[in-house]
Amino acid sequence: MKRRAFLGSGLAAGALLASAANGRAETPAPRATGCLGLIVERASGSVVLIDNVRRAALGRIEGLGDLSHATAVFSPCERYAFVFGRDGGLTRLDLLESRIDKRVMQSGNSIGGAISDDGQLIAVANYTPGGVKIFDAETLAEVASIPALGTDGKTSKTVGIVALPGRRFIYSLYDAGEIWIADFGAGATPKLTKFPNVGRLPYDGAVTSDARHYLAGLFGEDGFAHIDLWAPELKCERVAQNYFGGQQKLPVFKMPHLEGWGQSASDLLLPACGAHEVLAIDLQTMGLKKRIPTHGQPVFCVARPDGREVWVNFAHPLNDTVQIIDIPTLEVVHSFVAGPTVLHLEFLPRGHEVWISVRDADRVDVMDVRRRQKVAEIPAQKPSGVFFAARAHRLGG
Repeated sequence: MKRRAFLGSGLAAGALLASAANGRAETPAPRATGCLGLIVERASGSVVLIDNVRRAALGRIEGLGDLSHATAVFSPCERYAFVFGRDGGLTRLDLLESRIDKRVMQSGNSIGGAISDDGQLIAVANYTPGGVKIFDAETLAEVASIPALGTDGKTSKTVGIVALPGRRFIYSLYDAGEIWIADFGAGATPKLTKFPNVGRLPYDGAVTSDARHYLAGLFGEDGFAHIDLWAPELKCERVAQNYFGGQQKLPVFKMPHLEGWGQSASDLLLPACGAHEVLAIDLQTMGLKKRIPTHGQPVFCVARPDGREVWVNFAHPLNDTVQIIDIPTLEVVHSFVAGPTVLHLEFLPRGHEVWISVRDADRVDVMDVRRRQKVAEIPAQKPSGVFFAARAHRLGG
């Protein structure tokens, strides 16, 4: 667990580090947590602590293991970040002290996690050995372990885990083709609700901002599995079936991510799997509204917080470009080359800036959304994503 200075754009994290000149620790200046965030450095097992108001790097925290598919969630107070590493590491970071607070190796291979609506439970979805583990957010002590045994009796990878109101988590079983809800409302022993036969190979899932619609993408067929979580009796149905319309599915070089789908009013924009298209779903009917041609195979479709636009990045080999879709017209209205290998886009909470991870240029670009111009760069080592502490107040994280 290491910590060292990081110099970026001429700014040093001097307030966070010991003073070499006089041999004593300096007292960090008080600062608010709402402006803080993290840049994941996937190749070096580190994160860069950032101040989004100053557009500055404050320091680097090392020793987080394999971050090749890392995500992060935040405590309700915004002081702590929980980073889910690909190697099964779960790390709690203290953002104010710029250090690793606690760390556990909870599996052999994990694929993301979520924090309960009350901020007390951390859930981790695992590839190896499969299943979901639940931890106390304060101590990282294990609370529960839920094996992912499908109706066929075999262990399955778990994906697409998100939080629901009432200390619940919903997730998909990739190999088994099932969706489960784990309810911790009554204590440490979860009540499990299982939906079998939801479709072949659900590869990711997400819930809409009103916690009503959970959709899982299906890698093994054309369409999505959908559960209306407001329904009196829950059931899973396939929606937007056969969206390829008989076209040949393209090889998939990078699996699309539903976590960053674009939700705006009654429309949901999400990446097609194996096609150069973004799909517009009508949330009232759950029918396919439009197939929007794009530059390449979309990975993230991220809605501007006001819902007017959706920004899209793409898979290899067309991953240097970002396109913007206008919601009223459902048309691509702007395209630009951001740089080599754009991996992730993240808007500030009020949507005036978007931070774009340009992995092979070793930087994060900060763009003014209205002017569509770059206003700053943050150096980072192979960045794969930006996460802001204000995400703590989003449902589903």
